Amino acid sequence: MSVLVIGGDEITSIRAVLKNLGCKKITHWNARKESINHKDLPQNIGCLVMLTNFLNHNTMRKFRSDAKKKEIPVICTKRSVSCLYCEFMKTFGENCTQNCPYNSF
Repeated sequence: MSVLVIGGDEITSIRAVLKNLGCKKITHWNARKESINHKDLPQNIGCLVMLTNFLNHNTMRKFRSDAKKKEIPVICTKRSVSCLYCEFMKTFGENCTQNCPYNSF
């Protein structure tokens, strides 16, 4: 599955978690500039991850709406590997428990 991550500057740890969860291609937009709101979602993504600590409301609203129109699952999470892991599991069928392998980070 291809994933688009929006928000955050450095996502090395998040990229590693997504690869461990089976994501093959991970694209990252840091959303530092407001011009990101003029971009369109790539055609080939299977999931949109938005790092909420680094996005304004308009950007989140725009991309959530675009993803909904294209029936792309959206994960909104803080920039934390444990939060990302749990939200990913909730979205794709398994519930996260207290014993997440990423809770120690």
